[in-house]
Amino acid sequence: QVQLVESGGDLVQPGGSLRLSCAASGIFFDAYTMAWYRQAPGKQRESVAAITTDGSTNYADSVKGRFIISRDNAKNTVYLQMNRLKPEDTAVYVCNARNPVRPNHWGQGTQVTVSS
Repeated sequence: QVQLVESGGDLVQPGGSLRLSCAASGIFFDAYTMAWYRQAPGKQRESVAAITTDGSTNYADSVKGRFIISRDNAKNTVYLQMNRLKPEDTAVYVCNARNPVRPNHWGQGTQVTVSS
């Protein structure tokens, strides 16, 4: 059974930082591109960042220079370091695992709220 379990979401003030984690089980983690998406109330889900099997990364323009995605294949975990947070970063952050010849997998999400 595949599981993606996110953690690290919290209430934080503007300008603050958070680190999200997504622990994967039931998949050969090394073979999956891992990504973070987010969905704010009333908005569509959007891609935030992704990291491929060889460590290449890409980011949404809205988070470039503030967020860093990384992975630890030994721990089957992907991280999202979020710095200089803004109120518009408020959303449920969801972990995704994808492989071209396997089904997509999604976590349940973790809430990030940026507010003073």
